[in-house]
Amino acid sequence: MMVENKPIPPSWVRDAVFYQIFPDRFAQSSRVPKPAGLEPWDAQPTFHGFKGGDLLGVLEHLGHLQDLGVNAIYFNPIFESAANHRYHTVDYYAVDPLLGGNAAFFELLAEAHRCGIRVVLDGVFNHTGRGFLQFNHILENGPQSLYLDWFHVKGFPLRAYETDTNPNYAAWWGLSALPKLNTTAPAVREFLWRVGQHWIEQGIDGWRLDVPMEIDDDAFWLEFRRRVKGANPQAYIVGEIWGDARRWIGGGQFDAVMNYLFARACMAFFLADTLDEELTEGLSYAPVPRFDAGAFAREIDRILALYPEENNQAQLNLFDSHDTARFLSLACGDQRALCLAILFQMTYIGAPCVYYGTEIGMTGARDPDCRRGMIWDRERWNTDIFECYRRLIRIRHERISLRRGSYTNLLARGKVIVFGRRYEDETSVVAMNVGRSSRVVDVPVGDYLADGTVLQSLCTKHTVQVTAGQIRGLKLGPQTGLIFKCMGAE
Repeated sequence: MMVENKPIPPSWVRDAVFYQIFPDRFAQSSRVPKPAGLEPWDAQPTFHGFKGGDLLGVLEHLGHLQDLGVNAIYFNPIFESAANHRYHTVDYYAVDPLLGGNAAFFELLAEAHRCGIRVVLDGVFNHTGRGFLQFNHILENGPQSLYLDWFHVKGFPLRAYETDTNPNYAAWWGLSALPKLNTTAPAVREFLWRVGQHWIEQGIDGWRLDVPMEIDDDAFWLEFRRRVKGANPQAYIVGEIWGDARRWIGGGQFDAVMNYLFARACMAFFLADTLDEELTEGLSYAPVPRFDAGAFAREIDRILALYPEENNQAQLNLFDSHDTARFLSLACGDQRALCLAILFQMTYIGAPCVYYGTEIGMTGARDPDCRRGMIWDRERWNTDIFECYRRLIRIRHERISLRRGSYTNLLARGKVIVFGRRYEDETSVVAMNVGRSSRVVDVPVGDYLADGTVLQSLCTKHTVQVTAGQIRGLKLGPQTGLIFKCMGAE
């Protein structure tokens, strides 16, 4: 269903657990020929080196995603490019041959859908690579090129490969390798809209939009949405907006955004004692404050108040990504802090997103270190973290209140936070103690839960009861959390 100028997010996103894959670093298949010169898989990644991951490698490891409980993939770019991250697009209609080409992608897409896993692609529409045909045409023909209006050209010849001077054309962050498209040109607009529509028609389930705020044009994104939703009303459109995204959500362009505000709040609370601040410097969410439970609850309420509930239900909630240090490194190795943050992520409103390898305890500093090759030797996995993810994802899938329910803060004091999720007649209560000593708390619930309601832990045999409007004597060990299902009065 569509309402003019208002995005109605696809209903399936409420039940989704996403997994972000950086294709060059996830898995290799012997079915995709490999060129010479690949970096060793386990070597430290470099800015320009390739490791040779491919899409059939992803297909051959879909069982890992199913075991984890994942039912949606967000891929970093897969189209032809001269960069390992593929944000330097050469051809928007061709999957990179190093990844197996279009044939490998369609084989993967079919198998993922057969397994109940949806696929969202990365759309890089603000800029291209230097090998993009229309830009190359200008390089070859200068002022006589037929594509001058596709870019913002300021002089000839183009300084596309000079390292000691700025490019004489608009480029993203002034990087000559990333010429900025002129999205005011009718031909460019139509080209990008058709790309967006084409891949939806080919069966993908949505787009993650790279730096969409750089295309500062509401009409462009509204038409993009119209084309995409016209091809599939259940397609997901999520923008990479690091801050307040009311313009793009309230204005009707996107269903949701990558929820870096959520990530920042979680760092501020769960990593209040352990955060490595140097790893956040220069990123859009820096500086990261330090929150007690009260400040954390207020920030979560503020974030939820930014957008309509249906959009909050579709937010892509992440801790780390290809653009940030990995969460375990941000936490200075504090595994229990990570597991508490996972508990919150998997019980909070919106769609959780797991960056490949975080589920097995991979570490990594800023780019390119956060883009290491996936570890497939299970002897090297942190199985405690993996089991934490798997258990909590399973509980999320089992409890509709954790996927689709409303969010209500019940207690936020010191190091303890307690909140409820409710959907129709099912209620879950989540309690967490991020402190390093045990806590016993009484939780006022008012009329949220009736007196006599029994709360039974989903992971232990622990039960508590509501008496005189309070959950009495809730015991929480150091850096622990509990999920309760609520049952009628005894």
